[in-house]
Amino acid sequence: MSWFQRTDKGIKTSTKDKMDAPEGLWYKTPSGSIIHMRELKANAYVCPEDGYHVRIGSKEYFEILFDNNEFKELDASLSSGDPLNFVDSKPYPKRLKKVQEKTKLVDACRTAVGKMNQLEVVVACMDFSFIGGSMGSVVGEKISRAIDHALKHKIPFIMISKSGGARMMEAGYSLMQMAKTSAKLHLLSEAKVPYVSYLTDPTTGGVTASYAMLGDFNISEPGALIGFAGPRVIRETIGRDLPEGFQSAEFVLEHGFLDFIVDRRHVKSKLSSLLKMLK
Repeated sequence: MSWFQRTDKGIKTSTKDKMDAPEGLWYKTPSGSIIHMRELKANAYVCPEDGYHVRIGSKEYFEILFDNNEFKELDASLSSGDPLNFVDSKPYPKRLKKVQEKTKLVDACRTAVGKMNQLEVVVACMDFSFIGGSMGSVVGEKISRAIDHALKHKIPFIMISKSGGARMMEAGYSLMQMAKTSAKLHLLSEAKVPYVSYLTDPTTGGVTASYAMLGDFNISEPGALIGFAGPRVIRETIGRDLPEGFQSAEFVLEHGFLDFIVDRRHVKSKLSSLLKMLK
């Protein structure tokens, strides 16, 4: 016998009156775990069942790191120009405008100053949703200015990287940001102001080849993809199969390029403890 029996026969609901579950209420991880978005947010966007770290942006990282989500954003209106008059399937300015409208972001990096467990810090965070977190002239300039702020006020600098690499629409201008940001970080090092590089999924290309790997401490989230070129490109270049787990945070840690891996749910307390030791 069925555990449920309809007592009223012939009940029908017209198509227009049928209700669908709203989109975006649930999240399904690659392993198949399903979690309500409200619970996911309360858990720092980490699935408690399998520990999967969902990709998030600057808005969410600022909520996690800054006390009471209170901070002062730096250079919020800085926007890219079009120095090369670049056109592919559409002109670069039109592409920028469309992405800005879609993401509500001005560019692929936001910088802010605020308190993290009562410790004042400058945080720069990249947004992958903005042209794949690509590093263009604005990203480099905002990071440089954030470093200048940290230097001026002698407060720690935290860089959260999430990027597909340099922005092709700005060609050489984007590649110049590697040297520019690295030079600024050298000044930070000379002044003995702490710099923690926090790598998230994915951190690749010119970002990995510059500021992402230059921290006094380089830390990462579990399972993050970290590398320069993609695995397929490397495999085709060297003509060999790659080791299992190649370019995962765990692989990079094992080979000495990371100091430690931290669960996002504990990153605020870990960073606070680390920076207090460096004072």
